[in-house]
Amino acid sequence: MRLPGGRLRAEQLQLLAQAAAAHGDGHLDLTARGNLQLRGITDVDAVADAVIEAGLAPSTTHDKVRNIEVSPLTGRIGGLADVAPLAELLDERLRGDVAAAGMSGRFLFGLDDGRGDIVRHDPDVCAVVRVSAGTDDMAADVLVGGSAVGSARGAGDVVDALIDVVHDLIDIAPGSWRVADLDDAQRNELCARARARLAPPIGGPDPAPADPIVGWFDQDDGRVLLGAVVELGRIPARLAEFLAAVDAPIIVTPDREILLCDLDEGVAETVVRVLAPMGLIFDATSPWALVSCCVGAPGCSNALAPVRDDLLARVRDGQPVDEREHWVGCGRRCGSPAGPHTGVEADPDGGYRTHRR
Repeated sequence: MRLPGGRLRAEQLQLLAQAAAAHGDGHLDLTARGNLQLRGITDVDAVADAVIEAGLAPSTTHDKVRNIEVSPLTGRIGGLADVAPLAELLDERLRGDVAAAGMSGRFLFGLDDGRGDIVRHDPDVCAVVRVSAGTDDMAADVLVGGSAVGSARGAGDVVDALIDVVHDLIDIAPGSWRVADLDDAQRNELCARARARLAPPIGGPDPAPADPIVGWFDQDDGRVLLGAVVELGRIPARLAEFLAAVDAPIIVTPDREILLCDLDEGVAETVVRVLAPMGLIFDATSPWALVSCCVGAPGCSNALAPVRDDLLARVRDGQPVDEREHWVGCGRRCGSPAGPHTGVEADPDGGYRTHRR
C-alpha cells in the first residue's frame, strides 16, 4: 500500500490492521519507501476491499507510480517550509497524468523541506526547498539523479518541474526503471532538457545525517511528536489497532519509523505507558533503530536463509549495533537503505558475508 509522504490516518490503519489479522499473516510490514506491505494473504478480494475502503488505492492505472518520499518532520519540526501540501498536489497531478501511467513502479519522487533528509535517499527526481515565504512563494532546487539541474518557484511550478522530468524520461528511455539505469548520453539529455526549462540552481547544504526519529519530540506548535520503531519493521495487527485508537496523524518514514503526531503531553505520556509494553520501541539507543531486513526464507523463495530469525538472534545476543545494518537473504538485497550502511547477505554455504555500502 503506497502512502505518499508516509501519511496515514487512524481509520486507515484500523482497516489495514483488521485485514492483516483476518486475511494476512497478522502483521503490517514497513518498507524502505515509507509504505506498508501485507503478506500471507488468504483472501485477496477481502484485502482489496479493505484497501479501497481505506482510500489507499485511489487509482487503478497509476497506483504503482505513487512513490513519493517527504521530509517526515515537515510542517511540525524545523525545515524551511511545509512540503506536505506539495506531496498532495504531486499525487493528484500524477494520477491525472495519462503519460505517467507508463512510469516504472520503482521510480521515486522526493520532496525535501531543506534539511537534506530526503536527498540522502537518492530519489530519481527531488525538489529541495531553498527559500520560503510560504507554500506559494517557496523556491526549490530540482535534482535529477542527485544532480541539481535548476530551480522553480511556487508549488505548482515545482510539481510541474518534477512531472516534466518523468515525461522526458519516458521519451528518452522508454521502459527504464530509474535514472540510475540510464547510460551517460541518456542522462545528459535528461538533465539538459530540465536545465533548459528551469532557472539556475540556488544551492544549499549537503544531505543531513540519518539520525533516528525515535523518542519524544516537541513540535514547533508546542504539541508532542512520538517516534518509534518495532522489531523487524513489522507492526503486529493488535498493536496497529491500538495505534489507530490514539486517533492521531501517523507518518511512516523511509527509515521504517512510526511517528505519532500532534499529541497533547498527557496523551503522549499515556501512549508511551500503554504501547511500549506492547512492542512499540521509543528508545533511540535500541538496536531496532539501526537494523532492518528483508523477508528471508520461507517467505521469499529466493532467500538462502531465515533472515528474520537470524537477525532476531543477532540482536538478542546483545552484541552492540553501532551503525545501520540491513540483512538480506540473497543478492537482490531487497529493502536496502539508500544511505551508507553495512549489508549482511546470506550465502549458499549457510553463513553471511558483510559489505559496506
